[in-house]
Amino acid sequence: MVFSSLFFYFIFLPLFLILYYVVPKQIKNYILLIFSLVFYAWGEPIYVLLMLGMTLSDFLLGLLMQRFDSSPAKRKICLILSIVIDLSCLAFFKYATFLVGSFNSLFKLSIPFKEIALPIGISFFTFQTMSYTIDLYRREISVEKNYAEYLMYVSMFPQLIAGPIVRYKTVKAELHERAISKSDVAEGFLRFIFGLLKKVLLANRVGPVFDAALATQNPTMVFAWLGAVAFTLQLYLDFSAYSDMAIGLGKMLGFKFGENFNYPLISNSVTDFWRRWHISLSTWFRDYVYIPLGGNRCKIPRQIFNLTVVWFLTGLWHGASWNYVIWGVYYGILLCLEKFVYGKALEKAPKFLRHIYLCIIVVVGFTVFAIEDFSKLLPYLASLFTAKGGFVGKDILFYLQNYGFVLVVSILVSTPIFPFLKKKISSFGQAAKKVSYAISAVILLILFVVAISYMVSDTYNPFLYFRF
Repeated sequence: MVFSSLFFYFIFLPLFLILYYVVPKQIKNYILLIFSLVFYAWGEPIYVLLMLGMTLSDFLLGLLMQRFDSSPAKRKICLILSIVIDLSCLAFFKYATFLVGSFNSLFKLSIPFKEIALPIGISFFTFQTMSYTIDLYRREISVEKNYAEYLMYVSMFPQLIAGPIVRYKTVKAELHERAISKSDVAEGFLRFIFGLLKKVLLANRVGPVFDAALATQNPTMVFAWLGAVAFTLQLYLDFSAYSDMAIGLGKMLGFKFGENFNYPLISNSVTDFWRRWHISLSTWFRDYVYIPLGGNRCKIPRQIFNLTVVWFLTGLWHGASWNYVIWGVYYGILLCLEKFVYGKALEKAPKFLRHIYLCIIVVVGFTVFAIEDFSKLLPYLASLFTAKGGFVGKDILFYLQNYGFVLVVSILVSTPIFPFLKKKISSFGQAAKKVSYAISAVILLILFVVAISYMVSDTYNPFLYFRF
């Protein structure tokens, strides 16, 4: 089931919210758990068993870890078993086909292997379960003794499918006791609607520009760049929209999930970009891979090795294809260059030049990210930097006329212009703040009706990050 489906809006969500708000506090978690499992099972029921198995193993190993509190060796064995089980499940379902295919190509073999359907959201909930056992081993949290509560933490439908990656220690108190205020419900609802609008009215609308550019043999340089920019905007708006909706839903239920994006497209360096993009993933790799490897507390060759490992894994986490690995290595190299070669010079450059530098890097990077087929990727990259298809053609006018407005709005929404205006209006006093809030709510609700009309006519609008 997806957030941008009519069934979710008009049947699933209303029914869930009615039950959730009317039942006693002690039953709310069970209502949330039941609906979360139904939400996940809607598309592929068999994989609910996979989630149940992974969560049960981590839960039981956590209890054993607590039981062996005075035995460091046994605690470590529990941790290793937990990580091995989690990563084995992830590797089998996500990477087995890729690995067998790569092995066959490399050694000219024909090992048969049936392609396995990827369980939706497995990369996200695997990292959540791993963070629980690692934090438990580090004694940063106490053990969860109620399996239903733990399963509810992992399976919560607001963030189950595409994040943000919520760590147990950040929501433990709210799992057992949380307050739901009318203001939180209202703010969460508006945040949820805002995410829906970003998804349906912007992300879905700019996507066809890239599809058209990719389908064109030898596109002009300008058309190739327009398509690549459109995909960059689509990916950001699509993924951040899901995060907005997840955070908004969480707030409506009494949970405060961390922000996952902080306007990354206004960054002035690659380092800054990755502090702002997919924050929950970046911090996960920082805390559970980079720092344990030594982080910055070692000599430069070792730091380069640490960054290489992290970004190789980051690329691989996104998908079982070599273009994702190349994308990860691409950013690893750029971060090393900024850190050890030209970072200080970059800081002294004019801000607009730094921003142009970042935009070019990001757009080229997401082009690699978008195209798994190398027979299409390499020619498209060539079109970005050579004019073999010409510099600009008449077709560009068609796409600017038909998509120019939505591209401009997408760019504006990708900047903090609206929070700036909100802050500016608030400075005029409480009355102005209330009026602006009411006007914003009305506009969002009107646009919500427009979005619903698009959802009725659109037959295909999945979130891009579902495949990761």
